[in-house]
Amino acid sequence: MITSIVEFSSEQGKKLKQSSENLVEVSDLHFSYGDRQVLKGVNLTIPRGKVVAILGVSGCGKSTLLHHFGGQLKPARGSVKVQNRVIHTLNNDELYAMRREMGMMFQVSGLFSDLTVYDNLAFPMREHTDLSEEMIRDLVLMKLQAVGLRNAHGLMPRDLSGGMERRVALARAIALDPTLIIYDEPFAGLDPISLNIIANLIRKLNDALGVTSVVVTYDMSESLKIADYVYFLHDGVVVAEGEASEILVSADPFVHQFIHSKADGPVAFQYPCGPYETDIMGALS
Repeated sequence: MITSIVEFSSEQGKKLKQSSENLVEVSDLHFSYGDRQVLKGVNLTIPRGKVVAILGVSGCGKSTLLHHFGGQLKPARGSVKVQNRVIHTLNNDELYAMRREMGMMFQVSGLFSDLTVYDNLAFPMREHTDLSEEMIRDLVLMKLQAVGLRNAHGLMPRDLSGGMERRVALARAIALDPTLIIYDEPFAGLDPISLNIIANLIRKLNDALGVTSVVVTYDMSESLKIADYVYFLHDGVVVAEGEASEILVSADPFVHQFIHSKADGPVAFQYPCGPYETDIMGALS
């Protein structure tokens, strides 16, 4: 089922990029932390209704890019548009209204440790809607049912396994039926079974709810199983892109190194520095 979803022909992939309405458009995005330039001109588009993976090694700027989607950071140059609205130009009221249309599954789940699973899901509903407690109860149980944890509603976060915690975080991300769901490293630290469950849920929920999903990760195998389109981010720019089937056979040096976990390639192991001998001899002198 999942294989048939992601294995588009080349012609279908081109039609996807040319004809689909884009929910998110990132144009020439630049950003620096002080003197360290992280994003150096990122360009990418996220079509409506699709699962798009943004891959890259740790520290390449993936999470920084996500922070621009939600308006936590403002670009030095360029822009991020969500539903044709430039995020960094919105005032506070407009920004919070836009964020209500986004669901976020955080890298470390981000559950409230002193609230039950039920109250973690009910929290955004109570904060942002005027729904009755009876209606909130029904919605919470529906969301938990979708991730297979309806009977875990009374548990505390400390009682959950890593995989269960991620599923609760996923249920909370869809609590307000967002237009865009953002997953920041959803597979990190999971065992193979939990990882596969989370990956399948991302794909199935995207299609069942008719939402758009952005998966930011460094996990190659799972992301290629569920993504419609893939971007590779490195050294502050998009260095490769394509459908999952194209990426698997790509001859691009960066993609080849990333897919096959090669030590040698465009991604260096050593942080940029001077000659090793110079540092050693300087320490001895």
